[in-house]
This record gives sequence, C-alpha cells and structure tokens, in this order.
Amino acid sequence: MKDVKVCVLRIEGTNCEDETFQAFASVDASPERVHLKQLLGQCPSDLKRDLGSYDILALPGGFSAGDYVRAGAIFAARMKSGLKKELISFVENSRPVIGICNGFQILVELGLLPAMDGTMSDIPDAALYTNDSGRFECRPTLLKQEKSHKSVFTADMPKGTVVMYPSAHAEGKLMFPKEKEQKMLDRLLENDQVVFRYVDPDGEYAGYPWCPNGSLHNIAGICNPAGNVLGMMPHPERVLRRETHPDWTREEWKEDGDGLSMFRSAVRSVK
Repeated sequence: MKDVKVCVLRIEGTNCEDETFQAFASVDASPERVHLKQLLGQCPSDLKRDLGSYDILALPGGFSAGDYVRAGAIFAARMKSGLKKELISFVENSRPVIGICNGFQILVELGLLPAMDGTMSDIPDAALYTNDSGRFECRPTLLKQEKSHKSVFTADMPKGTVVMYPSAHAEGKLMFPKEKEQKMLDRLLENDQVVFRYVDPDGEYAGYPWCPNGSLHNIAGICNPAGNVLGMMPHPERVLRRETHPDWTREEWKEDGDGLSMFRSAVRSVK
C-alpha cells in the first residue's frame, strides 16, 4: 500500500494542526506539520519542504495571522504570492485538499473555492462573513451530506447522512456578491458542489441555533467542481472517537466518531 503523505500546513495563529495531524494518523497516513516558510524556502535548507512531495494538503482551523484584514486573508495572500503555481498543479493533479474552519476561509480567499470558472480565481468569488449573531459560536452542529456523486471525502457517507461535527467560529456565513447571489447558488447546486448543510435534530433545514451563522442556503461545506477540494466550517477532526461526542454516554455509539470517515475516505482514495 502507498504511504500517504499529508501536509498539515500552519503559520502563526493556526491552532488545530495537532487534531488534524491526529485525524490523518488515525487512518494510517503519514502526516507532517509543515510551516508555510518551509514550503516557501524561508528556512534552513534541511527544513525545506516541497508541496509536490505530498499526497494530501490540509489547512487546519485557528486564527491565522490573527485573522486581521479578513479571516484567512493574510495566510492566503502569502500562499498565493509564493506557491500559486504549485497549488494549481496540486489541485489539477486531483490530489485532495481540505480546509476546515479557518482553512475554509483560506481556500475561499485563495480562489480555490468555489472555483466555478477555473482551478483558482484571481480574486475571491465568495466570502465567509461575520455570524448573524455577531458573536463567536461554539456548539455541536448537525450536518446533512448533500453531494449526489461520490467525492474524495464523502465516499463512505451516502447522500442524506446526518453527522455531528462541532462548530467554533465567528465568521462562517457563506455569502456571494448580492447581485450574483442567486446565480452563483444555482451554479453551486447544478455543479453538485454543496457537500454539507446545517440541519436540526429531525434532519430538517433550520435557522439559528442549528445554523449557527446564517449561511446562505444553510451551507456548511462546499467543494470545487472536480470534488477534490473541500472547505467546511465545522470540525470533523474533533469527533474522531465516540468519546468526543457530547452525548456519547447517553446514546448507543459505534467506536468511531462521525468525523473519522472523511479522513479515511481521502486516504483510501490516494491509496
């Protein structure tokens, strides 16, 4: 079997790299925490890394560069200025990319999502804006898997499956330019790019608090048209085992947590 190498990319302010590392290690991959400066060559030669040597790229959650300017904007700008060619090649070679929470914000700022008109847009086509509540929302959230065709990350999750991934963000409201909003939403749906939507305990689309941010169409996660780049606000890496679910002592739980299957599916697709 292929040894699947995962680049868990970080800079100052990211704070979920350990959980993301553990998620991939739990499914027999070989993850490595890599600082952006190592990919840019801004480090001693023995620490330098090449993005092309990895099979999967993971952008973890946190508050990269303090989320100044906009959430994820500085991290994305630094990546785009020094790694644009490598990132485009990585995606076009069908290698999986996942961005979780701040990572989703970075993928949008990079133009790798929603990417409806090419691999990477020159300017962001969407935004992840301040929650409607105007505050940081940290709560268990229920998501329904919406993608019709199998993708890299949801091959083990049939359409309609409801999972619990916790949310912890202040800027998770997916928005498009007002004058293009309906047109872009229609294209997302036509392209089968909506992967997860927020639902209530009955599996119905609902408002706050079930949708913690007021996101358009209750969207919690989207992918690119090819399906190998996924961005989502909730955190699957925080529910790898049953003990990490808030209700595990009150419900009959299998040994695996809801989040593990996403990482296992990505690693299996590479193998």
